[in-house]
Amino acid sequence: MIQIPKGTKDMLPSEACLWHTVENAARETAELYGFKEIRTPTFEHTELFARGVGDASDIVTKEMYTFLDKGGRSVTLRPEGTAGVARAFVENGLQGGALPFKAYYLISAFRYERPQAGRLREFHQFGAELYGAASPAADAEAILLASRFLNELQIGDRVELRLNSIGCKTCRARYGEALRAYFKPHLSEMCEDCRTRYEKNPLRILDCKNEGCKRFTEGAPRMLDYLCDDCRAHFETLKGILDGAGVAYTVDPRIVRGLDYYSRTVFEFTTDLIGAQSTVLGGGRYDTLLEQMDAKPTPAVGFAAGLERLILVMDAKGVPLAERTSDVYLAGLDAASRGRALLLAEQLRGEGLIAECDLMDRSLKAQFKYADKLGAAFVAVIGESELEEGAAEVRDMSGSSSERVKFEALAQYIKGRLGRREEK
Repeated sequence: MIQIPKGTKDMLPSEACLWHTVENAARETAELYGFKEIRTPTFEHTELFARGVGDASDIVTKEMYTFLDKGGRSVTLRPEGTAGVARAFVENGLQGGALPFKAYYLISAFRYERPQAGRLREFHQFGAELYGAASPAADAEAILLASRFLNELQIGDRVELRLNSIGCKTCRARYGEALRAYFKPHLSEMCEDCRTRYEKNPLRILDCKNEGCKRFTEGAPRMLDYLCDDCRAHFETLKGILDGAGVAYTVDPRIVRGLDYYSRTVFEFTTDLIGAQSTVLGGGRYDTLLEQMDAKPTPAVGFAAGLERLILVMDAKGVPLAERTSDVYLAGLDAASRGRALLLAEQLRGEGLIAECDLMDRSLKAQFKYADKLGAAFVAVIGESELEEGAAEVRDMSGSSSERVKFEALAQYIKGRLGRREEK
């Protein structure tokens, strides 16, 4: 038996309702804010991620699925969505179009890391990207969209917004020197990755998960103490907008995010419902990303959320799901009635009802059992006498009542009964 690759997971039909709930909430919320869907390739040239995500990030150095194609070109399965959207924005001439450009995506992405709850090698993301606006109002809109999305999933009361600023190139350079001066006496006791980060991007040290390194990061200088006047004003304005919108947050100077393209605002929504994997959505501003890709500098802000983690949080909280099951099952007693049931089912589907019928030549008793497993609200039985009369015997599966209903009135009857159930 060929088994599923490690770090991947099947989505079974029984789980589809949960995934659809998250995906539909993502689409509907993003479109409320004027974001439109974008779809980019599953793989890109490796250089896109090396330059965009950053060659000092763990993603590029350790986690990417990179290989040579048959033409000898190095390509990589996307490890995240932002770099691909940035490439599409530039390559399709959208910089010259109406700004701000707003796009969202629902994608699968790939990172080679140790699989655990909520973290797989193939995972799924909802992301939103806004290009062309440098104002803190754009940062606020991204955060407000994210907050509304989490509220739509009914988990907003169990997540906390954590906010920070990591400054611009000017103030971050001064902060980098302060970090190097602080960490230098401890380098020999730190992990090999952090010694590399010390040279390339000392901010990455603050994101290290190694317990031995964490004890040194606790006393490290804070970026907020090194912000230039413009970055400080940007951050204060953002906080003021969030205060006015009634969005609660905590300023957390330890948030730096795991990608090198971030600047100024960074944020995370975290929860205590799923243990160590506490971040369910994260993002920030990345004004230098397009410049790193040799394109015209364009300010941008966005976020991404892992769908697997969101589903874990919803499950942990016990979010109720309104799963739509079968509305009516049409049971036939013989070949002729099964044929009529199939045609009736097709007519009912045309009326927007979820209708099923026997495809296995089961007995009536077996058909009722199957209808019950499907969660069918009604079973319409058709036999010889029903064919002659042009009517079905409709059984309400929530009780023992049944009623004879003409074939042509069946759709209206089922809809009416379902409507009364919903009113109760």
